Amino acid sequence: MDILILDPFYEYSHRVWAEGLQKHSTHQIKILSLSPHHWKWRMTGGAVELAEKYKNLNENIDLILATDMLDFNAFLSLAKIDRNKIATGIYFHENQITYPWNIKDSNEQKERNHHYGFINFTSCLVADRIFFNSDFHKEAFLNALPSFLKIFPSFGHQKYTNEIVSKSTVLPIGLDLQLNTSKTKNNKSKTPCFLWNHRWEHDKNPELFFQTLYQLKEENIPFELIVLGKSYERQPAIFQEAKQKLKQEIIHFGYEKSFTTYQELLSRANILMVTSNQDFFGISIVEGISAGLYPILPHRLAYPEHIPLKRKKEVYYYDDQQLFSLVMQVISEEKYKEENTFAAFVQKYDWPNLIEDYDQAFQDILKINC
Repeated sequence: MDILILDPFYEYSHRVWAEGLQKHSTHQIKILSLSPHHWKWRMTGGAVELAEKYKNLNENIDLILATDMLDFNAFLSLAKIDRNKIATGIYFHENQITYPWNIKDSNEQKERNHHYGFINFTSCLVADRIFFNSDFHKEAFLNALPSFLKIFPSFGHQKYTNEIVSKSTVLPIGLDLQLNTSKTKNNKSKTPCFLWNHRWEHDKNPELFFQTLYQLKEENIPFELIVLGKSYERQPAIFQEAKQKLKQEIIHFGYEKSFTTYQELLSRANILMVTSNQDFFGISIVEGISAGLYPILPHRLAYPEHIPLKRKKEVYYYDDQQLFSLVMQVISEEKYKEENTFAAFVQKYDWPNLIEDYDQAFQDILKINC
């Protein structure tokens, strides 16, 4: 089976997923992508560029799998796709209906953000099958869709909502987790060593993360800090503040291009304190858990899908005050030094454990299209 992945915003998490799928699938997979810059323009105009790239392909394609950042409807029209010959699917890494907008964003201030959510909606309508990266993501999107459509005048929503629900399913993101576990056996710090390995953006709630560490420092509790992840020009100011306030605790502070060095830094850290307000899946969280870090997670988003609620008293907190109490407990009882059993829970996301589900799902789309 010949599959074409279309991604107009080919950033890290999208690339890891697409290239991992390409590597492990029994199907033949080709990727057409654009660089991850100016996401709003990519979502609006990326279909034009990708349609031109598609026209230059001299290959037979059985299935086109787009990501959520593409205006799929525009692409199919511009590329003159014969829907009787080529099946279609869309994979949602994120969505623009439930994603929390930064209040400083000009589109939010001018109430123009509904346009991007509507692109997600029409892309769903033209796809034969819709895939979400977590059950949390699927339910959040489908539950928000009726209210979102009511924003628009004289627009009946129930028919379209039912159609989208019937086509939707979950395919978690696959990862090459063995690359993490093979290098994390004997390198852990003996001191509490906190890891940040997410994007440097508002939705990851860095204020709570660093304020918690400030509080530890005020209590004269020794710890170390490793800060990784992609930074941007408009990064939250607290990152530079923390770089100064915690300079004695910092082992590494900044984006690391080398995956080998990234793994080595993960292997040194031992506490994964997560404060995010938004994660539809959380690749960085799964990587950290797989690398043997002790997870401290908010009881929300996709995280309960990673570690079951039977372990909730050990790893989950419900508010900001409880976070500090849980951190103190993990440190005082030296839980971060114990043999970690949490990594076993996320091995289900290792590509060898997932790829059959993907390959079968793609075969099923062809059956729908026939």
